[in-house]
Amino acid sequence: MPSPASVPIVAIATAPGRGGIGVVRLSCPDPAPFIRGLIGLELQPRRARHARFLDADGVALDDGIALWFPAPRSFTGEHVLELQGHGGPQVLQAVLERCLELGARLAEPGEFSRRAYLNGKLDLAQAEAIADLIDAGSRQAARSALRALEGEFSRRVNLLKDALIQLRMLVEATLDFPEEDIDFLHKADAWGRLAALRQQLESVLATTRQGVLLRDGLNVVLIGQPNVGKSSLMNRLAGFDAAIVTEIAGTTRDTLREAIQIEGVPLHVIDTAGLRETEDPVERMGIARTWAALEKADIAVLLLDAQHGVTAAESAILARLPDIPVLTVHNKIDQTLEAARSRDNEVWLSALSGEGVDLLRRRLLELAGWQQSGEGVYTARARHLDALRRAAVHLDAARESGQQLEFFAEELRLGHEALGEITGEFTADDLLGVIFSQFCIGK
Repeated sequence: MPSPASVPIVAIATAPGRGGIGVVRLSCPDPAPFIRGLIGLELQPRRARHARFLDADGVALDDGIALWFPAPRSFTGEHVLELQGHGGPQVLQAVLERCLELGARLAEPGEFSRRAYLNGKLDLAQAEAIADLIDAGSRQAARSALRALEGEFSRRVNLLKDALIQLRMLVEATLDFPEEDIDFLHKADAWGRLAALRQQLESVLATTRQGVLLRDGLNVVLIGQPNVGKSSLMNRLAGFDAAIVTEIAGTTRDTLREAIQIEGVPLHVIDTAGLRETEDPVERMGIARTWAALEKADIAVLLLDAQHGVTAAESAILARLPDIPVLTVHNKIDQTLEAARSRDNEVWLSALSGEGVDLLRRRLLELAGWQQSGEGVYTARARHLDALRRAAVHLDAARESGQQLEFFAEELRLGHEALGEITGEFTADDLLGVIFSQFCIGK
């Protein structure tokens, strides 16, 4: 029985719907049956050829371009055949069904990228960057995903692994030859190398945090008493009237989410029901949802009326908040005639006029940890950040092990394994299944 990786797979690689061009992609160990059965013409490697795509009786299904990328110089590392025809759903489906008749099976989501990874064409971080590039919600995110796809993130991780391997070799040599005492490691500056490695890891961690923020964005929840201007601020940030604004307290009864971008960083801004004591059952449900949204928030923005500042009601709200950063916004400075300003975790602005809103945008990015203009940032995922943090913990434990070389060596090994999870050197099969299942079909 053939292994799953040796079975030909096929998928429509273009988005659903009608278009000028549609692509059917096939990856297989042997392209001959498909070239013979679909095209009936000889193809030259990486040379586009005009051809008719044929059914079993030799009747044309479509007229288009055929491309053959021989193994191993292809995306998947196998033979890849691309049939570029007209972008009608029925036409593409007919060509797809012909490929199935010839022995292929439908590709699962991400299966082309998974084969590229398994065949050594990409490491795992690069494969994930493909999905990030497709899903990018801004030019900044797209550029950063492309950097990861081109190997920038992997290169920095591999430099860390190489330095760690050299350090492990020194320690293992000392363990294998006990006559070489601890002075050997001192002469080789093992602890100095460890300190330098830890510093390099911290730099990669900082950039990776930026990449995770750029990919996943930030959940920002607007909270406060009724009628302090939460919906007005939401509309100002969104750039259009996303929320209904009236002078009637309690107008907002449910959470309302809008996606905005600040310097290419996606922010998911959530307007919520005003927090107050009420007997209205619908409003109480909205307030309950406000507290539920705060449990998943990255930042809480507490709005208050600049005319009276922080009152007992705001203090009560602050006391109930989960352990997340809080930015206090003094709204309605158009009524107090104050100047827009920012101080620590406080901003004075007018949601009505827009004065000071740029200060709020800037402060939100600062609270999120965004420190770069985006140059050199690559997209990353939460699992990458987790692996880097665990590697840092193991390097710190190695430093604290002192003269106990067995513990020193073990912590270095665990740190190396944590870094290897990022590129797929040490990765469980079930994790691969989760990662590639999130890809689109045809990629």
